[in-house]
Amino acid sequence: MKSAIRPDVIPAVLAAIFASLVGLAFVLPQWVMFLLTIAMAKAFVVLGLVILQRTGLVSFGQALYYCLGAYCAGALSKFYAVSDVVLLMAAGGAAALLLSVILGFLLANYRGIFFGLLSMALSMILYGLLVKSQSLGSSDGFNMLPPTVFGYKPPTQVDTRFLLLTVACAWGIVLTLLVHRYLKTPLGRLCEPIRDNEIRVEYMGTSVRNAIHVKYVIAATVAGIGGALAGVTVGHIDPEMAYWTTSGEFVFIAILAGTGSVAAPFLGALIYQSIYSAAYDLSPNTWQMVVGTALLLVIVFLPNGLWSIFKRRKAA
Repeated sequence: MKSAIRPDVIPAVLAAIFASLVGLAFVLPQWVMFLLTIAMAKAFVVLGLVILQRTGLVSFGQALYYCLGAYCAGALSKFYAVSDVVLLMAAGGAAALLLSVILGFLLANYRGIFFGLLSMALSMILYGLLVKSQSLGSSDGFNMLPPTVFGYKPPTQVDTRFLLLTVACAWGIVLTLLVHRYLKTPLGRLCEPIRDNEIRVEYMGTSVRNAIHVKYVIAATVAGIGGALAGVTVGHIDPEMAYWTTSGEFVFIAILAGTGSVAAPFLGALIYQSIYSAAYDLSPNTWQMVVGTALLLVIVFLPNGLWSIFKRRKAA
């Protein structure tokens, strides 16, 4: 079944979507720009999860790199007075990349539930270390400096929100195009074959272990970038960013969105953030039930995620 959007026009469609978000930011209230930026940060993490899910792997530990990226940006802000959001996001991604290269040698050997639980265990180790670290604020975390971009400091809070959303959209264009390009390479096209029959892939002369290692590193890097963006947007980071429930939230969005396109994580993150915010505002004591019901409905009626709606329309 072919996708509703031809692969050759996906980059142009993504650029148009992100440009539209930036254009809308001129008329959107401050709180909407904040929610959109947080949704973008989470979508970066889910973008990496899509690569792993296409390979047949589900990671319950992406919060490890999400938190690591945030704390790397926070450490630069706290100890070295670095406030440039572009530099902080790049540093968060680099920190996640370095750690994932090391941990990838271990995780590339596991599949199924073992991969998911081991990744979650590693995330909880970071959580425990951060809770015990007094210099990093222990369980309370710490605040970050107001963001700047290439030396420009926005004069008002509204300008800051607009600037962060613009930077998030710019990073979104770059990351989605890079992931889209990667999935079209020979190594990227191995996702589904590895999921279906990795022994056959080995017989073809390709190392499945090395391929999974590369995919794991890519997923971790984009998660680190998303974590740094979230930390800068909120202005505060804490160890809860590494807790297993945060990883579960990313898996929730990945299931909600589906893996049919690199644009699916952004759609899923936007809808999830909208449902979460509305449910928490209207019913703060039962918001989990509302979010869980939404996921249940998607699983029942759209088992392949929200992006499958476009495929169904194309098939019809």
